[in-house]
Amino acid sequence: MGTLYLVATPIGNLEDITLRALRVLHEADLIAAEDSRHTRKLLKHFEIDTPMISYHEYNKLVRIDEILSKLNEGDVALVSDAGTPGLSDPGYELVSAVIDSDHLISPVPGASAPIAAIVSSGLPTDSFTFIGYLPRKNKERISALQELVNESRTIIAFESPHRLSDSLADLNTVFGADRQAVLCREMTKLHEEFFRGTLGELLEKAEKENPRGEITLIIGGDLNPGIWEEDRVREAVKTHLNSGNKLSEVAREVAKESGWKRRDVYQITQEEK
Repeated sequence: MGTLYLVATPIGNLEDITLRALRVLHEADLIAAEDSRHTRKLLKHFEIDTPMISYHEYNKLVRIDEILSKLNEGDVALVSDAGTPGLSDPGYELVSAVIDSDHLISPVPGASAPIAAIVSSGLPTDSFTFIGYLPRKNKERISALQELVNESRTIIAFESPHRLSDSLADLNTVFGADRQAVLCREMTKLHEEFFRGTLGELLEKAEKENPRGEITLIIGGDLNPGIWEEDRVREAVKTHLNSGNKLSEVAREVAKESGWKRRDVYQITQEEK
């Protein structure tokens, strides 16, 4: 019976791959890659000729049975485009299927963008929450952020360059411009950058410079949880109203988030509508 190896690959600098990862990729009977074109460059660099198939969000249902069948014959190595497979990709679904089929799972640790970012941020690392990619659409993103507004732990999030300014604008609206944060860009690569400041300063930088490349955001937790100031309540009300929510829904949601009485929030919704 074969083993599914979860092999971490470099997030930028090829020197970050481990000796064990190279051995497993050499010895596996099959490599399942998120993007075979991307992984082929890595394999070519290290002169690895193991057979490879693609395994990604759009073919996972077909590939899972194929990979399970292969595990009856030998070992399979799962890799993502960069970092540790199973984070913000369909790897966890394959892992669940392999476990249900009584095959073995073995992690091959290595590079991880969330961990590299938070330990470099200067923000608290004793407790944190990883939320993956922020939702693409404004309304869904605002809703997701509002659930985290009173989160006291450090928050780690991925974001695409072309949505960065919009997401930072929403973070400013929901969390406030003074919240501490770090923009981590192109980690381990030639143009690696860590921009540390407030959410307001990060937004200003994004709008001015339009950063490109792989981006991870580290956002400080809420250090002063409790009842909101009125200005913050009004901003939250405006955000909900702009999303097309009914006054009663806005009052209920903002009251729950802010610690205010519902009738007082409703009064503000009437003033801001």
